[in-house]
Amino acid sequence: MRLRVEFTTEPFDLDEAPAHAVVAREVVQGAHLDAVDVGPFGNTVEGGADAVLAAVDTLLRESLAAGATRVSLQVNVIGSGPGAAGEDDR
Repeated sequence: MRLRVEFTTEPFDLDEAPAHAVVAREVVQGAHLDAVDVGPFGNTVEGGADAVLAAVDTLLRESLAAGATRVSLQVNVIGSGPGAAGEDDR
């Protein structure tokens, strides 16, 4: 199964990226994902379900520890079936 996750961390700071946003960016850029798009007002990642869910777990834990007061997530299934992104259908 393939997943796409869109997320934001808050509180926002328009002058410079807060620590929780930097941590979130580092987590997703260091994960084994197929696509990562990091922007000032939202972020998107794609990949196999296991890799995406592991990255989301780390993202939540580390960004909250770094001062995020809210993390908004949207998770979409973008592909499934045997062999989708090299993973089993789960």
